[in-house]
Amino acid sequence: MESMGMKVLVTGHKGYIGPHLVDLLQSSGHEVTGVDVELFESCPWETLPQADHELKMDFRDLSINQLRGHDCVMHLAAISNDPMGDLVEELTYKVNREGSIELARKSKEAGVPRFLFSGSCSVYGKGASLDLDENAELNPITAYAHSKIATEKAVSAMADEQFCPAYLRNSTAYGHSPNLRIDLVVNNLLACAFAKGDIRIMSDGSPWRPLIHCRDIARAFVAFLEAPREDIYNRAVNIGGNSENYQVKDVADQVQALLPDAKIIYTGELGEDPRNYRVNFDRLSAVLPTFELEYDLAKGMNELFEKYQEHQFDEKDFDGDQFVRLRTLKHRLNRLG
Repeated sequence: MESMGMKVLVTGHKGYIGPHLVDLLQSSGHEVTGVDVELFESCPWETLPQADHELKMDFRDLSINQLRGHDCVMHLAAISNDPMGDLVEELTYKVNREGSIELARKSKEAGVPRFLFSGSCSVYGKGASLDLDENAELNPITAYAHSKIATEKAVSAMADEQFCPAYLRNSTAYGHSPNLRIDLVVNNLLACAFAKGDIRIMSDGSPWRPLIHCRDIARAFVAFLEAPREDIYNRAVNIGGNSENYQVKDVADQVQALLPDAKIIYTGELGEDPRNYRVNFDRLSAVLPTFELEYDLAKGMNELFEKYQEHQFDEKDFDGDQFVRLRTLKHRLNRLG
């Protein structure tokens, strides 16, 4: 595919990753249709970039006509993490699994040649071994992870000469976004230390997580849009970097480097966190040899720390609804039906 001037439809473009994606697509010369139900319209702490065409709607209501004429659908919209999946398990399957599979089917019928699905490394769940690659056994332990696997499987069966899907299994996101979330491990530990003066770790600190800056996820989507079809055709690819696997206690140490007075407190309320996975990213380098992460954890945390200072992030922000998707979602579930 040529990298110039494609028409791209992005679902969930007003979420955490979406604003970076809209910005990067437009600056690469692509035309963006954004589709968002705006569950989190009260949450942004900075102005979100505007898509060229804005559709305020549930992606499940998109018609084949609205999809027609696009070169690619990038599907980010989802009930977006494990705790929310536990809160509304049935809805998670309706939106993340049935909704996503149906969107792929409609995209194919509309003649959209490329479909990029925002998956997750959480499909590895309780990792059977370390350095898990795309062929590793999947051990999902949450509705969110189960929904991602089911979608990959079903959409994979649709792939043919006209329809090229690919599945970006993203590492755990962190970092600054115009629509910040603090319900992600890095953002949360730094926010807690910044607002309350202590670093609260709910597990024993030993679980491994692959981490990636949210803007690097968006950069990967653009790279997949512009990659030769045969390189990405119907492939699941872990998105992250081999050097960016960290234990939770490593993250706490980085927080302490920025806020030396913050005390590390192991609350132990989760006991042993069953989600433990260290991930291998060699396939990403093979598929996209020129793609490199822009951020490592230290750089991303420095930037976020500066943003917390700039916005005078405080205890009220930490305890409120604005930056925690689960709290906001609880008030708005009726919109998703």
